[in-house]
Amino acid sequence: MKVSECMTRDVKMTNPQETLRSAARAMVALDAGVLPVSDGDKLVGMITDRDIAVRGVAEGHGPDARVADVMSREVMYCYDDEDCSAVLRNMGDIQVRRLPVLNRDKRLIGIVSLADLVAAGQTARAGEALGGIVRPGGEHSQSIH
Repeated sequence: MKVSECMTRDVKMTNPQETLRSAARAMVALDAGVLPVSDGDKLVGMITDRDIAVRGVAEGHGPDARVADVMSREVMYCYDDEDCSAVLRNMGDIQVRRLPVLNRDKRLIGIVSLADLVAAGQTARAGEALGGIVRPGGEHSQSIH
């Protein structure tokens, strides 16, 4: 099965000049913890609720700070024509629960989550990926690095 068969196509985005308040409100409205960040039609980053809390509030940025101040600029993504099992393995390896989906022209056309892949029947492989995502250590570990 290809990613294009199970991804979410109607992706809400923000832009680097939007405020953290605006991004957070969009996340609340969508019941989502992540938004792709675009500059025109180019994907330039991702912002998560964790980015807002850790890179924003904890570092002294207020609600009127810009998305560009706290977003992750290194974006991991997959292509719409990739096989779901390969994308699931990659998600486990890089420890993420969702990936933006690009077409081969590198334009954002969707987002795929572990939940999307489970709903599409990729349950066993999603379990393996989740095992990789929740393994101890990594960037968000509370252990001393």
